[in-house]
Amino acid sequence: MNTAMSQAHEKAREFLEREKAFRLGELLTESSHVKTRRLSQTIQADIQAGVRLLQSVDDDIPAALERIFAQESFGLLVDALREAIRTGRRIFFTGCGATGRLSILLEAAWRRFWREMEPGRSEAARMQDRCISVMAGGDFALIKSVEGFEDFPDFGRHQLREVGIQRDDVVVAITEGGETPFVIGTAWQGLDTGAHVFFVYNNPSELLCRHVQRSREVIEEPRIHKLDLATGPMAITGSTRMQATTTELLVVGAALETALTQTVGCAVHTFSADREGPQSEVRTVQEYQQLFTSLLSQLSSPQAIAAIARAVELEEQVYRRHGLVTYITESLMLDVLTDTTERSPTFMVPPFRKEGDTGLPVSWAFVKDPHHPTQEAWRQMLQREPRGLTWGPEVYKQLNAPMPLQANLPKLDNVEIYRFRIGNEPDPSRTDAPDSLLVHIGSAPNDQSSIINHQFDRSAAITFGPTAEPLDVDEHIHVTCNLPASPLRLWEHLAIKLILNTLSTATMVRMGRVIGNAMVWVSPSNKKLIDRGCRLIAQETGCTYEHACEVLHETVEEVTQRQKRGEEVPSPVALAIERIGNNDGRTA
Repeated sequence: MNTAMSQAHEKAREFLEREKAFRLGELLTESSHVKTRRLSQTIQADIQAGVRLLQSVDDDIPAALERIFAQESFGLLVDALREAIRTGRRIFFTGCGATGRLSILLEAAWRRFWREMEPGRSEAARMQDRCISVMAGGDFALIKSVEGFEDFPDFGRHQLREVGIQRDDVVVAITEGGETPFVIGTAWQGLDTGAHVFFVYNNPSELLCRHVQRSREVIEEPRIHKLDLATGPMAITGSTRMQATTTELLVVGAALETALTQTVGCAVHTFSADREGPQSEVRTVQEYQQLFTSLLSQLSSPQAIAAIARAVELEEQVYRRHGLVTYITESLMLDVLTDTTERSPTFMVPPFRKEGDTGLPVSWAFVKDPHHPTQEAWRQMLQREPRGLTWGPEVYKQLNAPMPLQANLPKLDNVEIYRFRIGNEPDPSRTDAPDSLLVHIGSAPNDQSSIINHQFDRSAAITFGPTAEPLDVDEHIHVTCNLPASPLRLWEHLAIKLILNTLSTATMVRMGRVIGNAMVWVSPSNKKLIDRGCRLIAQETGCTYEHACEVLHETVEEVTQRQKRGEEVPSPVALAIERIGNNDGRTA
């Protein structure tokens, strides 16, 4: 046995012995949804039927909303947000992975709201900086998760301290599973500072308390307000970027909008994709529930399903030709970037590539701002300067980071962030592919300085709203829906999230990245995902969890070495399933 395999076996042994706290198979968000257990078979036979099957799990959300909105903690959250706005205290949204991106989206929506207030509102500029997002790994992780960050509560504590948490601020700590150590760390830091802390999660409280000690400690702390958003399993097992994060966006977004409207009153100007104007009334929770139910109904109409299915066909065609998809958009940059970059860890497709990393594979999908160069595109997207991390060796040592992390410090500052060229600069790596598709998301005017005038093989548009405006593209795919106006453009964000989640997931299922409803091509980049990978391997092969863990660590080591050589690699989980299946006597 070579040294690399010996090290892999040692890592597997350490995981099995020391990381029992990350065995999360009993959680609802890690469970297989009965509706979608034959998803891959369905969608291979009929794309439209597969799209509707994926959407059917979103239908679980409205049934839970009455219970969710009735929780005392939801009303307390609205009260705390309203008081923070009134008194000039700050609001912090914290998260990791999908919830970190959600936190950044909420901050950007808040900033855009105040920036677009009518001229003369003196508090508008001051209020923009009153909402701050804290994502594990900083804004760099918006593009690419930083390995290991989410596993350490002290990292969350330190990042929250760095942005200046103070007494009487509000901390909304969001974790889909309810067990992410980084997010839990931010909750404890907020409490220690004297802030008003809300812990938001998508598993039943009783289940978390029974199985996860770190979650139980937070949930049983009476000074922390708990908001249980459980709706059931995900459409793809464990893929909390879907229903869990959708519910979080709806509920936390509704709380923030309600607080804004109650505080600013009839002076609030609200915006949507097709209109803007004053709105003085405060929506009730029943209205939010009804509007969301209506949105789901519109997106699952025969016309909408056919449109989304056509978009799936189009992307699949490009990928099967070894081509690339490049999205362009303006006001929806964060939404599109979020869905696009989340495809990498979920389905083990190449992540976004930084400028200069020519030895690495190009991401299958990418997003660009058609009107601004990269640095300005980042500012426009975030509505502020990026907040990269500039931690030196002393910080990692102080936080007791694992020695491998201390020995190989990640570069997470703004210089590295700007190497992701999301602006309108030409990018031959995308246009020189065997097939290159440019996709407008929303309406994008034909600006002569825009990337849309560079050489792509084909162009398309995916738009949504009540009517389809003409666009100069080869194919225009329109999803008909009516979106109500709201201060944070919440319904626009929800609509594009639901559309893109369905599009990207269905496409990856068609590409063989999912078996049944199991994402066997997941990238096991943290302890939770290692556990999920072990469970998937055991489920698919019939081997023990322990044997699955050993083989997974072997394949992780093999894939890591291949990545260093610049190869496009398979998922270690999928490779382990194949390897166990091909080795007699090793599945017992």
